[in-house]
Amino acid sequence: MIAITGASGKLGQLVIKELLQVVPAAQIIAAVRSPEKSDALHALGVQVREADYDRPETLAQAFQGVEKLLLISAVQPGERFKQHKAVIDAARHADVKLIAYTSLLRASTSRLILADEHKRTEAYLKRSGIDFVLLRNGWYLENHTDALAAALAHGAINGSAGQGRFASASRADYAGAAVAVLTQPGHAHKTYELAGDHAYSMAELVEELSRQVSRQITYNDLPSSDYASALQGFGLPQMIVDVVIDADVKSAQGELDSASRDLSRLLGRNTTSLAEAIKAALQT
Repeated sequence: MIAITGASGKLGQLVIKELLQVVPAAQIIAAVRSPEKSDALHALGVQVREADYDRPETLAQAFQGVEKLLLISAVQPGERFKQHKAVIDAARHADVKLIAYTSLLRASTSRLILADEHKRTEAYLKRSGIDFVLLRNGWYLENHTDALAAALAHGAINGSAGQGRFASASRADYAGAAVAVLTQPGHAHKTYELAGDHAYSMAELVEELSRQVSRQITYNDLPSSDYASALQGFGLPQMIVDVVIDADVKSAQGELDSASRDLSRLLGRNTTSLAEAIKAALQT
């Protein structure tokens, strides 16, 4: 049995659908906070079990009979490590044999504010005695392409990344890597630095966007305080604003760039290109 935590989220759903290509539905457990709100997962024929990170008793029941577990990192900064610890403890008590964890690119040395809880989770997982795989996901292409509608409406994209480069990949790419380590032998105790094959700057992003829509879109590189004010004006929670600003500023220091080809090797193909991601976003 293979269980996926956070299975109702965007990454989790992609993992489930990819798993179904190689594993019978009866051997897949979608572990979610609210099974009653998971009709799409029920429709796929997989087992849907309640697994609330904040209610350890649900985790113990959800992991019964599970051999391999994908721990998709929790959403809320500041609460993540506590929640991840609860999952790992429940998995150990349920005799889960392997946990794959979606961490952060170069988590052990990263200076991103997101890194600390990932680093602590990795350390706790290593001490648990359970075989593990660390999937250190880089930046998501969707972090940029999800904002293209606003960019087209205003003719510009704002940011504070300067000439920083993003070795981003798509959610589908990261989902494929997770499925590979869950269904193929030889990955226990491995750490994979997962990143896109071709990094890009924001200037290159708007250049490609402009080409595809046949009109000029500009990139406004703002002081971080001005960019933060703009994001706050859109009503974004402060913790999200902090993460976005931190990522942009530190991209200029190389924190989101990478020459690793671990992801494409796990996938057995090239990662999704920026041009492909923009094209797909424009079609939705």
